[in-house]
Amino acid sequence: MPSIPQPLLPDDDGSAAPAVAAALRAFHAGTAGPADVLNALTGARVLVPVVALLTESEVGEHGLRQEKESEMALPKLVGKDGREAVLAFTSAESLARWRPDARPIQASALQVCQAAVGERAAAVVLDVAGPHSFVIEGAALTAMAAVASGSLPDSDDAITVTRLEEPAPQRRRFPWSRRR
Repeated sequence: MPSIPQPLLPDDDGSAAPAVAAALRAFHAGTAGPADVLNALTGARVLVPVVALLTESEVGEHGLRQEKESEMALPKLVGKDGREAVLAFTSAESLARWRPDARPIQASALQVCQAAVGERAAAVVLDVAGPHSFVIEGAALTAMAAVASGSLPDSDDAITVTRLEEPAPQRRRFPWSRRR
């Protein structure tokens, strides 16, 4: 018989991790950089939404259409350019802002990045409906997925994973270097 996995945090009340909430507020206020948010997210729990998707309906005895069968689905965002993004939320409140009927599944931010790379998504969008959204994409997404898997990709374009630090003020880019 299959077993139901234990949640990451059994006593989770759905609140955002204080370090993550503070980093996102500071980033949006312009007093912190993306590296500060990524550092806070590295060990954080996020919530991935699951929604019911109607797959089959029927007309009931009173002539009304009713659900016959549904499946649970992990929704993705699709940009105007066709790129897909995985959704994640810092709290149950931010998830409910986006879609009140979605159900939260606990995951680490690193696991979500790893899943996004595995699904060939271009990004992870955090708190899409606010209060402070943040996008993880490109080298940052690849690096966080690599940390989650414990291995770097085999290619000449692989990235070196290091502790994230805010770059010098004149340079506004992620502080990872590429191996050649």
